[in-house]
Amino acid sequence: IERIPKEYIRPEEERPSIDDIFEEEKMGGGPQVPTVDLKGINSEDLEVREKCREELRKAAVDWGVMHLVNHGIPEELTGRVKAAGEGFFGQPIEEKEKYANDQAAGNVQGYGSKLANNASGQLEWEDYFFHCVFPEDKTDLSIWPKTPSDYIAATREYAKQLRALTTTVLAVLSQGLGLEEGRLEKEVGGMEELLLQMKINYYPKCPEPELALGVEAHTDVSALTFILHNMVPGLQLFYEGKWVTAKCVPNSIIMHVGDTVEILSNGKYKSILHRGVVNREKVRVSWAVFCEPPKEKIILQPLPETVSEADPPRFPPRTFAQHIKHKLFRQTDQEGADTPKPDE
Repeated sequence: IERIPKEYIRPEEERPSIDDIFEEEKMGGGPQVPTVDLKGINSEDLEVREKCREELRKAAVDWGVMHLVNHGIPEELTGRVKAAGEGFFGQPIEEKEKYANDQAAGNVQGYGSKLANNASGQLEWEDYFFHCVFPEDKTDLSIWPKTPSDYIAATREYAKQLRALTTTVLAVLSQGLGLEEGRLEKEVGGMEELLLQMKINYYPKCPEPELALGVEAHTDVSALTFILHNMVPGLQLFYEGKWVTAKCVPNSIIMHVGDTVEILSNGKYKSILHRGVVNREKVRVSWAVFCEPPKEKIILQPLPETVSEADPPRFPPRTFAQHIKHKLFRQTDQEGADTPKPDE
């Protein structure tokens, strides 16, 4: 097709900020998403360890998003995960449709293309596959793709290793708030209750990329989000009043701080507004894993240690389910842009 259907066209006021993503990524100067090298995160050398941890905390405070390198997940495994996901999307549509979700029936797991609940009521230029990947007892393997044959094994192993990385990151962020290492992990549900939900985003080539978005502006409702991608640029962050394009850093995992950690930290750690841009030359694929607290069991509110007379609580107490509802239905000024997807 040469023209995109009108339901994908963004509002006029939004369009001037959508430029050529390849040009944007090449641009030097201006703020850059920080890269944090995790090699020393558990080093025996106290100085090396503290320097690494401080870099991670600083990125979480200043940006709320970062490229993680030397994260400990083997390149061979992330390569398998990517190959399996791309293999699934490379199949004929009738094969993918066998895994179609049914949003009307409240079932968001599986394959889909039209996401409900976006703030503008417009469609986003993407297909996706969404499912819970950890803990294993909460996953439903019957809806995981059987083809490619490595999909289940690669995705399971990746989820397990990502869960260990989640513990490490939450420990460092806990320390940064003056708390004991296990505190944030406990507050988001611990090993039993924290859910890892994977959403593979498939952004086809777009004939009019300056008129569309892959994913519109939002903040993640998760505690943390980890993203792999196929080295095609597309992620943009709203930083200091401008859209900043994330560079593609080889062998990195992008990590976002989500609303859940922002709330628990009383705003010390940022959940940054971000969006996905599309292009006419290359398919972009990303693998986002959202680490989500249980919907009803935990009350999300600033931890007492993060609150003082000078810094009163910035967020009212809500369950995770209430927080999602609040974001979906409150549409004032910038907040309208923050609407989450049903799978975040």
